[in-house]
Amino acid sequence: MDPIALAAELVQVGPICDRCLGRRFAGLGGGLPNLERGRSLRAACQGGAPVPSERCWVCQGVWESLAERAREAAALVEDREFRTFLFGVHLTPRQEAVEEFLDERFPSPWAEPLRRDLNRELGQAFERALAEAGREATVDFARPDVQFTVDLQTGRIELSVAPVFFYGRYRKLVRGIPQTHWPCRSCRGRGCPSCGGSGKQYPISVEELVLPAFLAATGGSGGHLHGAGREDIDARMLGRGRPFVVEVKAPRRRTVDLERLADEINRSAQGQVEVLDLRPGSPELVARVKEERADKRYRARVALGEPVDADRFQRALAHLVGEVEQRTPERVRHRRADLVRRRRVHAAKGELLSPTEAEVEVLCQGGLYVKELISGDGGATQPNLAALLGVPARVSELDVLDVLDELSNSPIADPRGDR
Repeated sequence: MDPIALAAELVQVGPICDRCLGRRFAGLGGGLPNLERGRSLRAACQGGAPVPSERCWVCQGVWESLAERAREAAALVEDREFRTFLFGVHLTPRQEAVEEFLDERFPSPWAEPLRRDLNRELGQAFERALAEAGREATVDFARPDVQFTVDLQTGRIELSVAPVFFYGRYRKLVRGIPQTHWPCRSCRGRGCPSCGGSGKQYPISVEELVLPAFLAATGGSGGHLHGAGREDIDARMLGRGRPFVVEVKAPRRRTVDLERLADEINRSAQGQVEVLDLRPGSPELVARVKEERADKRYRARVALGEPVDADRFQRALAHLVGEVEQRTPERVRHRRADLVRRRRVHAAKGELLSPTEAEVEVLCQGGLYVKELISGDGGATQPNLAALLGVPARVSELDVLDVLDELSNSPIADPRGDR
């Protein structure tokens, strides 16, 4: 295919601007913008004839409006912090039809789609608009902080703001608090007499104690706390705390003084919850935290149905170590898949506090239900302490002493910045 001959055909169809002419040959003459490429092709096939004064039949002069669209986009984010951006366009029906016509009637192996050229020009015009305001940002095709979609038919610009993520660990120092908001069982969040109209099963959660400070610091519109598993509502989370990621939607600020933020959360939580080790996170970290199956160390206060002696108690603890076959406990079967899981108890130790009360520490694989390891759950967990002792046993208090994950020892922030 001769590009000069093809260019000559195109200029004979009707008035076409240099930019649209050059775009049909974008794969030729690397480094040249389409405008310059079009001028060179016109000179080669028309001997330097001027660009027709009539409006280009391909683009209909769309380039003239892009600078204004870019300024409008800059105004949409004038009060937002961002480092990267991306533009996308919705072509008009006519533009779509013209693109199809060109590809069918004048096929070119070097052509660049109109959409790509428009996106690039909008991005460059946006950078110029930012520079006028003393700001700068760069294009990011993979994960932009802000993304604009320009509808060329209506002129509307849609803004999408990427969430910002923060990693940390929380310690839950009191019992009776769930990790996240728990809708009322009776009304499912609508509000009823049993929940006092709050729509909540529990008055407060770890998420509700932690998230508001992040929203205030970032100006976000909402968010979530993603935990690496969750402890029972009546259990404390002690030691180094449980890993979590806070996701903040549509933030206005992406850079936060995390040390100050941790102090604020810990002060306002009034001894119920503490956060520590706050640092920037990333979207990938949410999946890593949710998939984390770290070993955990528990401490349980155990009530025994009948008196037992110390030797019998220690022998029973020794037989807990090893593989445990555990069916989903009856208490959570309504919301968890009814499966039989195999988990390991790595170590178990403890002492009798009285003939009918004991304290037990267990180091085990993540996903093991410790309360049922003690009670047996009607035989659904084997082995279990109650069966090994031959007396009823139940956990009266449970603490998570440690989550032995690797997240704190690995790079977890987005390498491109605090995003």
